[in-house]
Amino acid sequence: MIYPQNFEQKIGFDKVRQLVKEKCLSSLGTERTDEMSFLFDYDSIKKLLYQTNEFVRILDEDDEFPVNYFFDVRPALKRIRVEGTYLTEQELFDLRRSLETIQAIVRFFKNNKEGDEEPIYPYLSELAGDVAVFPQLISRIDSILDKFGRVKDNASAELAHIRNSISSTLSGISRNLNSILRVAQSEGFVDKDVTPTMRDGRLVIPVAPSFKRKIKGIVHDESASGKTVFIEPAEVVEANNRVRELESEERREIIRILSDFAGLLRPEADKIICSYEFMAEIDFIRAKALFAKETNSTLPVFENCRQIDWFHAIHPLLFLSLQKQQKQVIPLDISLDDKNRILLISGPNAGGKSVCLKTVGLLQYMLQSGLLIPVYDNSRTGIFRDIFIDIGDEQSIENDLSTYSSHLTNMKYFVRNCNDSSILLIDEFGGGTEPQIGGAIAEALLDRFNRRKSYGVITTHYHNLKHFAEDTDGIINGAMLYDRHLMQPLFKLSIGNPGSSFAIEIARKIGLPEDVISDASQKVGSDYIDMDKYLQDIVRDKRYWESKRQGIRQKEKKLEEITERYENDIKALEKQRKEWILQAKSQAEHILSEANARIENTIRQIKEAQAEKEKTREIRRQLDEFKNSVGSEQIITTDDKITRKIQKIKEREEKKKQQSKHKEKKIFKPEVIEIGDAVRLKGQTSVGEVIAVDDKEVQVAFGMIKSTVKAERLEKVSRNQIKRENNTKATFVSSQTTEHMREKQLNFRQELDVRGMRADEALQAVTYFIDDAIQVNSSRVRILHGTGTGALRQAIRQYLHTLPGIRSFRDEHVQFGGAGITIVELD
Repeated sequence: MIYPQNFEQKIGFDKVRQLVKEKCLSSLGTERTDEMSFLFDYDSIKKLLYQTNEFVRILDEDDEFPVNYFFDVRPALKRIRVEGTYLTEQELFDLRRSLETIQAIVRFFKNNKEGDEEPIYPYLSELAGDVAVFPQLISRIDSILDKFGRVKDNASAELAHIRNSISSTLSGISRNLNSILRVAQSEGFVDKDVTPTMRDGRLVIPVAPSFKRKIKGIVHDESASGKTVFIEPAEVVEANNRVRELESEERREIIRILSDFAGLLRPEADKIICSYEFMAEIDFIRAKALFAKETNSTLPVFENCRQIDWFHAIHPLLFLSLQKQQKQVIPLDISLDDKNRILLISGPNAGGKSVCLKTVGLLQYMLQSGLLIPVYDNSRTGIFRDIFIDIGDEQSIENDLSTYSSHLTNMKYFVRNCNDSSILLIDEFGGGTEPQIGGAIAEALLDRFNRRKSYGVITTHYHNLKHFAEDTDGIINGAMLYDRHLMQPLFKLSIGNPGSSFAIEIARKIGLPEDVISDASQKVGSDYIDMDKYLQDIVRDKRYWESKRQGIRQKEKKLEEITERYENDIKALEKQRKEWILQAKSQAEHILSEANARIENTIRQIKEAQAEKEKTREIRRQLDEFKNSVGSEQIITTDDKITRKIQKIKEREEKKKQQSKHKEKKIFKPEVIEIGDAVRLKGQTSVGEVIAVDDKEVQVAFGMIKSTVKAERLEKVSRNQIKRENNTKATFVSSQTTEHMREKQLNFRQELDVRGMRADEALQAVTYFIDDAIQVNSSRVRILHGTGTGALRQAIRQYLHTLPGIRSFRDEHVQFGGAGITIVELD
């Protein structure tokens, strides 16, 4: 229920309707805009809001949506329901192009699917689901009309014959005229640059009036100046008559073709009109989406309850007006719920109270008419069955009503009809009469509204109403802020305390004599002045602490940014340090490898020299030179090793001499190898088990690999070596794996941002994130998913219920993100 009848005009919705209408492509959409009205069915409103929101996404993300040829051919389709009627060529051309647009729109929504999943735009796809398209009719029209909308020559055999006849006849007329014209030009009757022209559908020759008797024929016209007459020579009159007859036949044949097509179209007319209704709906939704983008409107959380919890709400018309002036509109934060249903706003005149009230009325009306509203998307909105408004001067000479009588008439209607589904918007409550009795009546009415559990936004200057709101559950005070130092309104709403009217300050600013102000102050008494002063102090203190809190928030944000930057710098330094260590290790290993190679080479040369003194001295000198060039401790400490090696070589040579004397006497007895023995290849370390013996060949199992080798290539070992080798393999952890885990711990971030992802992408990211958190032994992590519609938050939390290793999860503190962030506690 809307009250009064001119509600839309009072809150400015008529201007919003006009702005939406201007964005429609055709009369199809403007009709829908005119039909736009206040709804109170939750499902219907939700569908309209989501359709518009999806089209905003199309405008932002998809440039391929077809928007050409939105023609309204419904009147013509309704006309051809009568036998014998037909569409004109232009109407048929418009029908063909608009049917193609409908087909393209339906195809667009059918193709916008992610594989076999749900469509990307579910609400709009549902709207396009049952819409009929007519490709056969389009093909049939293409056989009749060319690309310019004219009937083709080959639309029928008769039409082709007629047009050929017209063409040949006109060619004959043109030849005759040119022949007559050349003779006239040679005789001087006609100027040399004159050519045949067309008058009243007949080819004629322009001639000067003085020579019109020289050419036999019919004078059809003369120029405006009278200096030229247009003569149809007698030789071509008959031919021109024939052209006229052929043109009439052509027109009759075209009408016959169009009538035949109308006969095919007539049975489908109702279905086609239904498809045009779909096009009208798309045109209307597109216009609403364009208006939403123009006013920065969004889809807030919409719930089937009575509530207003808006953040950064703005009046769209005021926003557009100030935008042209390159000014900023002051946003509004307002909340009405079960505990505080009625907001009583006080404050100075011209401080924005009425704008606040109209903003609430307009945005709620827009929302329940299917329009997105300019608020932050984390705002929460509800639905009201009734909206009542009392604003402005309603005096009526015809009905003999004063302003106050008009207000009381509205209050009578409100009291009789308001309930817990109503929202009341009342400006200057109780004004228009003697303050004492006016305030008393207003307080009594406010009490009735509160008992009825109604919601409302009410503006007033009466102190008794401020006291009543302070002491009554269900009603809360609000104030429009005012800068006492600059003596100007701030147009900001503060909920929780009443506001001062700043009457004395404003009077002093205007320049009212100080003695008048002093007398007025004495008349109202010190109590009133003190109370007004206290209110001003409260407002001032609240502004001070609000600015302090805002400053703290900014400093905290800056501190977080600095901390994050330092953490990134530390990580970069740590990474660089690791790179330097790895580089140093690599260089050290290279030097060590080169030194070991030089040592081994020195030992080999000494061995080959058989410890000859001169050769050994030369080799030692070369090693000393390398030692001095490298400066390695490793090499310095190898002198003793080389000396010992020389001694061992001498001892080995002596031993070989002793053994050579007894070589002939020594008999080699190979070891007997049996099944189950532990063996290994001579010179190798891998140990295997004998599983078969065949003469001189033995089959050995080295782990999972079986191999057949000759017996003399094997040597027996203890079976305990097999167990030690297996245990060593089972318990070995590579240094590379350890380093990888250390790197993961250093680089792990305890926060994951999935805003803007689809549900399946977000769940995959959460899976990897939780796995990494468990690996690095993190105890708490944060997941940023935003508020939006709440679908992504719900999907993530349902998934977290299924994961092991999670102790609990909850919303972040409201100061740090609230429901837009989930805190996860890990075991």
